[in-house]
Amino acid sequence: MDESNIRTLTADAKTIGEAVALAGEGLVAREVLTEVIALCAVAGEHLLVVGAPGTAKSEAVRRVAGQLGGRYFEYLLGRFTEPNELFGPVDLRRLREGTVEFETAGMLPEAEIAFLDEVFLGSTAVLNTLLGLLNERVFRRGRTVLASPLRVCVAAANHLPEDPALAAFADRFLARLFVEPVPDARLEELLAGGRRTTPAGTLGGPGVLDALDRLSTAARHCDLTAVTPLVAAALRRLREAGVPISDRRAVRSQRLVAAAAVLDGRTTASAADLWVLPLIAPDADTQALARDSLTDLLEHSANAGLLHAAEELSRGARARAERLARAGTDLIARYGAAPTDRDARLAIEATLREIDAGFDPADLPEPLAAVRAQLAAAVRP
Repeated sequence: MDESNIRTLTADAKTIGEAVALAGEGLVAREVLTEVIALCAVAGEHLLVVGAPGTAKSEAVRRVAGQLGGRYFEYLLGRFTEPNELFGPVDLRRLREGTVEFETAGMLPEAEIAFLDEVFLGSTAVLNTLLGLLNERVFRRGRTVLASPLRVCVAAANHLPEDPALAAFADRFLARLFVEPVPDARLEELLAGGRRTTPAGTLGGPGVLDALDRLSTAARHCDLTAVTPLVAAALRRLREAGVPISDRRAVRSQRLVAAAAVLDGRTTASAADLWVLPLIAPDADTQALARDSLTDLLEHSANAGLLHAAEELSRGARARAERLARAGTDLIARYGAAPTDRDARLAIEATLREIDAGFDPADLPEPLAAVRAQLAAAVRP
């Protein structure tokens, strides 16, 4: 890839990173969710989000969709949801001519980003039609055959299904994320964020979606040669630990690795991108087991555009250092080198405490050490 293309890739990765950051404003403890939605959109894979009602799953998807732009479709499924509620009604004009075709304008087959809540409540007819659309990006019903522009479908549920038939359907969602209510320590942030109903700014538009598509193309051509032995070793280790990974999920996990690389502005994947692998484990317990089993392989994880997701999924020191360095830099930019405001000083002191709790002073990575020095100087009496 020539220098011009590298600059475009870097600019596109920055654009998507900024869009995701804006989407997450005011959504406390949902940074990982917004970032993983973008990761899956670039990878061309779908995401299953599992969590209790009222945990801002749908709000996070709406905000990411709004920042990325494009046609958005959302629906809450129920036991009695009819296929035409998702895929469109029969075209009556064509039906009078003896042809069964469907009007898909504004419906799921023509969406670029979709959110399906309570997805496992869908009927067999709904899920079977949905399966073909998700797998092939082609909608087939009656005489209607339509290529779908769907980048990512996010499905949500309160819990994983026990029915084996539904479990097979769930397996089509490569990435899974499990969300919990906001922890008590962040309730003040939750209350303050709830008073601000929309993000401060919006990037959404054709330019952002174009950037996403260029990154998707770059991900399909990402060089995985050097990281393939590491991915194989990780998958082997997961299976040995009892994490069920099918051959299909093993192969498709490379798409997440490639997407992580290009979202970090690189055309070659590395060990820094292995943090995505816990996402393919089927439930919260096996995801925790995956992180524990891959500790040494994930310690070098990092991603400049998806800071929170890389840190949370890897629990790695490098990702944590990058996130804290970015947070400290943002605080200095926002409040200046010598803030007098009490809340500003408290925010800086909280970040300093987090840095000191997570790192030995003698082992601070150089960028974080420089940022820590600035923060310490800012609150020095």
